[in-house]
This record gives sequence, C-alpha cells and structure tokens, in this order.
Amino acid sequence: MIKINKNTKVPKYKQIIVSIEDAILSGALQKGDQIPSINSIKNKHKLSRDTVLMAFNELKNRGIIQSIVGKGYYVASENVDVTQKIFLLFDELNSFKEDLYNSFLEHLGGNIQVDIFFHHFNKNVFSKLINDNVGDYNYYVIMPANLTNTNEDVKKLPKDKVYILDQVHDDLLEYSAIYQNFEKVIFYNLSKALPLIKKYKKIILIFSEDKQPQSMLKGFNSFCKESKMPFEIINSLTGRTLKKGELYVMPDDKSLLRIIKKMKSNNLLLAKDIGVISYNDTLLKEIVEGGITTISTDFYIMGQRLAEMILNKEKVKVENPNRLIIRNSL
Repeated sequence: MIKINKNTKVPKYKQIIVSIEDAILSGALQKGDQIPSINSIKNKHKLSRDTVLMAFNELKNRGIIQSIVGKGYYVASENVDVTQKIFLLFDELNSFKEDLYNSFLEHLGGNIQVDIFFHHFNKNVFSKLINDNVGDYNYYVIMPANLTNTNEDVKKLPKDKVYILDQVHDDLLEYSAIYQNFEKVIFYNLSKALPLIKKYKKIILIFSEDKQPQSMLKGFNSFCKESKMPFEIINSLTGRTLKKGELYVMPDDKSLLRIIKKMKSNNLLLAKDIGVISYNDTLLKEIVEGGITTISTDFYIMGQRLAEMILNKEKVKVENPNRLIIRNSL
C-alpha cells in the first residue's frame, strides 16, 4: 500500500501521504479501515519514525485519519480533497455570529474544512472541547468570550496555530487575534451620540456579567463620569417599570425585544419617551420600529480578515472596525 521511490525529489513523508490518499481513492482503504502502523512503515521502508509521524500528523490534521489509543490509526474520512481543517469555537450562535461565520467560509476558499463548536459560556464545556481536539486540526480559532483562565486550555495547542477572536484577555496576549476594543468602542460611540443622549434624564446599561465583557462596563462608566450623565446598571429588565426619559443601552437582542414589548403595553413611544441603543447591527434592527440605533462592529469584515490571517499565516493582532448607526430609536 505504501510506495516509496528513493530516486525522486518528492519528500518521503509526502509519498506516504499520497500512497494513503491513492488507496482511499481506489477503494483499497475505506472509512473505518485500519492503516499500516508507524513502525511497520518505518521498518519496511527503512525510514525514520519522524518521517512517518509527519505524514500521519498531516493526514490527521486534515481529518483523513484518526488515532485510537492502544489500537492504531484508522481512516476517518474519504474526502482527500480537504487540504486543511480548522477548529472554530464560538460562545453561541446568533445572527451576527452567523454573518461572521459565513464571511469566514466565503473568504477561505475551497478544500478547507471548518468544524464549528459552541461553549455557551460554560468553562467546563470550553475546556473539554479544546482538550478533545488537541492535535486534530491545522488551526484553532477560539472565542473565549468572558470566560476566565482560558489559557490553561489554550496553551495545550500549538501557539502558531491559534487565533483568538472577539475578546483578548490578559493571559491570551501572546496569541494572534482579531478583536473588539469594547471599552473604547462604547465610550467613543456614546460620546458621538452625546447631543441626543443629553435629551434623556438617565442612561441605563443592561449588563449581564455572565456574557458581557467587563471592558464594556468600564467604558460605560467612563462615559457617564465624563459626560456627567445620570446612569444606572442593571442585569435584566425583569420586574422593571419603564419611566419616561430613560435611555437603555443593551448588548443582547432579547432585552431589545422585551423593552419594545414593555413600551407597547405601557403606551410609551420609542425615542420620545424611551430611548434605545442596541449592540451589533442586523437587518431586523434596520426595520423594527422604524429602525434601532446600534453600536456595531463589522462581523463580515471580521470573518474576512480572520480568513486572510490564516491563509497568509499572519501573526498579528488586529482591532476590528466599529461604527455608530443612528436611527429612529434615539
């Protein structure tokens, strides 16, 4: 099955890869079949163990073979056209993360397989997903969200194969990243909207410590202090009575829907009685109630830039652009 030609300039590890690919394409190897062991190939062809292992690791990273402890290597996929596999770990799926994901796939091009996982802000799930996939991918894209001590798990991955997405904590500064500067973004964009904000009596941030970055809270506090704007921080709208002259800043979409429902039931008018600034722009926010004002990063650009960084093997930290879109809710 393994053919090695010592009179060619093709590296021997690549010849092993091509031999296994050919065996899969011809049907000699099928999904679930065991392939010859590292030692058997090494001994038969008088190769170093490292040469064989290099071939196996590339096939493993592409998802073509998998190792089972104590048993050996087996065919995991018959799709030999896959040149690279990327592990993508999101916190959760929503409309703007879907935009990011679709843009990422669009700009990667063909023959690259992306497997997406979700940790749902659960550190145990985060740890398990990373530990279960160490060594199985060419690149790892990690969205740590607001989880703490994530480098305990991330450091088990090859440093040059890791890209951090959206939030970069202090213990992850050594990795390449494309991120949002939440502190600067909320301070800068609220400052831009200050003439409109001043029309309200109080500004309220709906902030969930489980899901939102602390840097967002820090930027909000700085804005309120500098602008001398009365403010309040709450974790949800549950049990809250809306009062005329309040302006709500809400990072999550569920709060947006709840506040619109509360306003309608209390005969309050958007913008006139209650102001609303939402995070992360979507098509729905362009339309609902005549348009919702948003502070938003560009998730399409984030996906595009992430793909470029991986394809070009860039080792950089990139701050993703953001903007304030003023609409009917302010």
